[in-house]
Amino acid sequence: MNNNVANQSVLIVDDDTAVLDELRLMLLSNGIRGIETISDSSEVVSRLEQNNYSVVLMDWIMPGLTGAELLPLLARRFPHVPVIVITAVSDLQTVVRCIKQGAFDYMTKPVDADRLLLTVEKAFHISELANQNKVLRGYLLGEPLAHPEHFSDLITRSEKMQSLFKLIETVAPSCHPVLIQGETGVGKELIARAIHRSSEFSGAFVPLNVAGLDDFMFSDTLFGHKKGAFTGANEPREGLIAKAQGGTLFLDEIGDMTMESQVKLLRLLQEREYYRLGSDVLIKSDARIIAASNHDFSALITQGKFRHDLYQRLCFHELHIPPLRDRSQDIIPLVEHYVAKAATSYEKPVPDISRD
Repeated sequence: MNNNVANQSVLIVDDDTAVLDELRLMLLSNGIRGIETISDSSEVVSRLEQNNYSVVLMDWIMPGLTGAELLPLLARRFPHVPVIVITAVSDLQTVVRCIKQGAFDYMTKPVDADRLLLTVEKAFHISELANQNKVLRGYLLGEPLAHPEHFSDLITRSEKMQSLFKLIETVAPSCHPVLIQGETGVGKELIARAIHRSSEFSGAFVPLNVAGLDDFMFSDTLFGHKKGAFTGANEPREGLIAKAQGGTLFLDEIGDMTMESQVKLLRLLQEREYYRLGSDVLIKSDARIIAASNHDFSALITQGKFRHDLYQRLCFHELHIPPLRDRSQDIIPLVEHYVAKAATSYEKPVPDISRD
């Protein structure tokens, strides 16, 4: 699967334990870790009430509650959770009935692994969008930030920044790339760290400024190398992408990358895999990538300095940070913050600053 799915969860419902094991192994082998199985269909509703599943895979013909009885109930109670029906019955009438009752998709046994994974990936995307819409609706109704402490490093009273924080809380749990754009000094790395904290990913936040790195330096720093890969490579190096496993890799000044490095980053984003220098062992990555730049990408692409396909991959979620001149209400709190910080470092009392 092309996208990071490590934080997605699947509930599989089937009275046949052999089928449960088969489907579970198919998903596990493709990087999906959050998998739970149920052989008793009467437990489905209580499980969904207790857990936030991204997708439900459900058999159609089961003892007790059948798929035909469960599907409309799930569609009504949990409309944000896509349900994929899996059964040995392949007649058109059953397919039409499933879709009308709210199924996201329908698959027949024996299940084709490639089609299953493609369908689950699409369902993950729909589930993610539904959750984002739910959060956004809450914000439109005036709900405050769920975790304001995630933004404690960002000093602001600006309504524009508060709106940006709410957008960040909406997209942060997503595994897709984020592109942060803004002028020099607006706090792009602070925003990236806030996204990482809001995501609650278990891995580390790993920053890398790519400006000035040639292709070799970029590849060695990001992907690492095998011992003996080149002269001076006396020890193996795992690379920053490995350190960001399960977390966030932050690439700053992305607009300054060489074209050769852009090709390698594009492959990482598309395939979620890479090679260390000097190694033919393919390594999987589940790190979410956040990129930042102060460049105008339209101009870079027109000038042939940045790949359009890479830009399209990076800006799945795109955030624009307003400059300080567009949020003048932040000037005083920022001045007070830095004056207090300077006074502390020099062990002096904090002076009073007039508004003028």
